[in-house]
Amino acid sequence: MKQASKVLATNEGTEPDTLLILEADLGYAFTDRSLLRLALTHRSAPRCSDVVGADSGGDVHNERLEFLGDAVLDLAVSALLYDRFPKASEGMLSTWRSSLVNTRILGGVGERLSLGDYIEMGKGEDLSGGRKKISILGNGMEAVFGAIYLDGGYEAVLKVADRLVGPRMDQLVEGHWGKDYKTLLQEKMQGAGLPLPEYRVVAVSGAPHERLFQVECRVGGNAPGVGSGRSKRLAEQQAAAQVLHNLARNE
Repeated sequence: MKQASKVLATNEGTEPDTLLILEADLGYAFTDRSLLRLALTHRSAPRCSDVVGADSGGDVHNERLEFLGDAVLDLAVSALLYDRFPKASEGMLSTWRSSLVNTRILGGVGERLSLGDYIEMGKGEDLSGGRKKISILGNGMEAVFGAIYLDGGYEAVLKVADRLVGPRMDQLVEGHWGKDYKTLLQEKMQGAGLPLPEYRVVAVSGAPHERLFQVECRVGGNAPGVGSGRSKRLAEQQAAAQVLHNLARNE
């Protein structure tokens, strides 16, 4: 990934072409560059005249774009998961989506894009390490997606989401992305001081070389999560994912 030559400024020394590097890494060129500048303006930044709405009392930082980007990215990732994994359950798809669309993951994407080099922020935030804060980078990425939506529409968001988030989806299905669902569920139960999950094989079908296991996961008195897979391990992972989804719905 190329590094930006300097931090984007909003004074007379501005070099807008530094944004070409970011656009190249995003895989999207803005028609209205002011939308991108607004997406890269943190609320701590001094009020300036080269972002959308600055002279008309409109938006002067990226939080509204962040709100919009969160929604459109959620939809785009949902569509990509739906198309990529036609046999995945609703619970698994929901868990995968929440694993992909969150501040930590988007912050990591922002790190790889060197997004912090482009963000306009106040001196105090800058000196406190704001350009490397995962929360600022993650929120900034959401704002960028919001800007892409306003500039190029949903199809543009879908294309960029596939470029930046799509590779992680391949890792999801292999079970090698981040922490596995059994670990996440166990940590959640331990953190809440609740009994650990219990797994039970409820059915086995298929020929000896094509076994399909169905596993039930129970936590307390909640409805069980049910998963299936070619091994007990995979079935347990899917069952744990279903439980995590059910718990998230009730929070």
